[in-house]
Amino acid sequence: MNQLIDHTFLSPQATLADIKRLCAEAVEHGFYAICIPPYYVARARAELQDTGVRLATVIGFPYGYSETVIKVAEARRSIEEGADELDIVINIAAVKSADWAYVRTEIEQMATTVRLKGKVCKLILELGVLTDAERDRLIEICNAVRPNYVKTSSGLHGGATVEQVRQLRATLHPEIKIKASGGIRSGADAQALLAAGADRIGTSASLVLLT
Repeated sequence: MNQLIDHTFLSPQATLADIKRLCAEAVEHGFYAICIPPYYVARARAELQDTGVRLATVIGFPYGYSETVIKVAEARRSIEEGADELDIVINIAAVKSADWAYVRTEIEQMATTVRLKGKVCKLILELGVLTDAERDRLIEICNAVRPNYVKTSSGLHGGATVEQVRQLRATLHPEIKIKASGGIRSGADAQALLAAGADRIGTSASLVLLT
């Protein structure tokens, strides 16, 4: 399972010592990636040099309601500093306002920005706050745009569920992978989500999952 885990630490109180520890743990246990705040990307890149561990960061985190131009700039900066993968929060405020033209344009711009740099784009849909109709509209947009991944949650609005992952897998284009994130605290939780169709697990309890 270790090669399916994004070893995550996104606390606003994260220190450089925390990030160095996270990097060391990822190397020791062979986790696929770490996921950290943008502020630490350049420092983590130096820690992970020549280790094979991928470096992910978050964009527009945690609420996603920054203007698109700001999120694009944040993504470009993170890539310049060494990020391999970007977990991007969609604009939930725009979704709730049914501003679907804005939502689609932003998703297209974010996915294209990351794709042109040869990096991996993961869109955080925040399923815990969406209606079924909002979720379905977002899946329709994602199927057209084809980000590398969709991600269930930032972790702030409920955890990933087996039902959510099954629904995503049944309706997403087969090329789009799924990252389950939020509230995953045991190996059994992770295995159930993987069995439901998840391709990657995002968790701060990575070491527990391996026991």
